[in-house]
Amino acid sequence: MVPFWFIVIAILWTGFFILEGFDFGVGMLHSAVGRDDAERRAAINTIGPLWDGNEVWLIVAGAAMFAAFPGWYATMFSAYNLALVLLLAALIVRGVAFEYRGKRDAARWRRTWDVLLTAGSLLAPLLIGVALGGLLHGLPINSAQNFTGSFWDLLQPYALFTGVTLVLICLLHGATFLCLKTTDAMRERSWQVARRIAPVTGAAVIAFIIWTHVTAGTTFFLNVIELLAILAVIAAVMLVYAHREGFAFAATTVTIASCILALFVDLYPNVMVSSTSKAYNLTVHNTASPGYSLKVMTVVVIILLPVVLAYQTWTYYVFRRRVSKQEFQPPAPSPEAAPAAEPTPRPAAPSSRPGS
Repeated sequence: MVPFWFIVIAILWTGFFILEGFDFGVGMLHSAVGRDDAERRAAINTIGPLWDGNEVWLIVAGAAMFAAFPGWYATMFSAYNLALVLLLAALIVRGVAFEYRGKRDAARWRRTWDVLLTAGSLLAPLLIGVALGGLLHGLPINSAQNFTGSFWDLLQPYALFTGVTLVLICLLHGATFLCLKTTDAMRERSWQVARRIAPVTGAAVIAFIIWTHVTAGTTFFLNVIELLAILAVIAAVMLVYAHREGFAFAATTVTIASCILALFVDLYPNVMVSSTSKAYNLTVHNTASPGYSLKVMTVVVIILLPVVLAYQTWTYYVFRRRVSKQEFQPPAPSPEAAPAAEPTPRPAAPSSRPGS
C-alpha cells in the first residue's frame, strides 16, 4: 500500500498541473491576448467554467499527503509555512479577481483586478515549483524529522529554477489552450504568443530535466520519464511553429505531466531529502500511516476517483466550444430605443379679440 499511495499522490499532483497549468497560463496571458475589455473577458471565460474544479486537485493532493504520509505532510508544511501562506494569498486573489472584475463598469476597477489576476496566476506555479524542487534538492531536517532552517533556505538555485520552469510551461500550455478556445484575432494573437514562448520553454525544460537528473544522482542515463519530457517539449515547439494547435496542446500536456512525474520518480523512495544528513531523509516508509488506514483510503479512492474523472470529462465536453469577443461586446442601441424627436411647436392662431 505504501508505494501505491506514493504513486497516487504523484498522479494527483500531475493531474493538478495538467488541468490548472493552462488555467495559470490563461490568467497570465489574458491581458496580452486581449486588447480590449471584451477580448479580456473572452479569454477569462475560456476557463470560467473549469478553473475552480481544476483547483480541487490541489486540495485532494494535500489531503492525500496528510492521510497517507502524515510525517511528510507535517515536516513539509512546517518548512513551507510562509511560502504556503503566500500561495494561499495568490490563489485567493486569483479567485476573487474572476468574480469581482465585472462587478463595476469602470476601467480602473477592471484593470486593477486584471493585474491581480496576472500576479496570482504567476505566483502560484512559481511557489509550488519552488516547494517541489526543494523536496528533491534537500532542506535542513534533523533526526526528529523537524525542519531546522528558515524561509531563505527554500530559495535554492535548483528550487527557484524549478519554479521558473513551471511558470514557462504554464505560459505555453495556456497559449496553446487559447489557440483552441478563441476565434479570429485573439486566436492569431495567442498563436503569436505561443511562438515567442515556445523556444524559451523548450530550453528551460531541457535544462531542468538535466539538472533534476544530476541532483537525483541515480544513474548516468536519463530514465524514461525524463526522456519523455525532453521529447515532448521539442515536439511542442515544432508543433507550435507548424501551427498544429490540437497536437501542440497535447504536447504541452505531456511536457508538464512528465516534468512533475520526473520529480517524483527521482525522489522515490524519499519524500523529502535532508541536507543535514542522508540518514535523516524522510522516506515513504518512515512517514507512512498504518496499514489499515491505507487500506480504507484505497477503497475510497478506487470508488470515488473514477466518478471525479467522469464528472470532469463531462464538464470539458459540455464547455468545449470556442469563445469569441462578440459575445461580450455591449449590444448596439436599437432604433426603437432612440429618443423620439420633440415635435415642432405650431404657431398660435391670431386672436379675434381686440387688443390681444
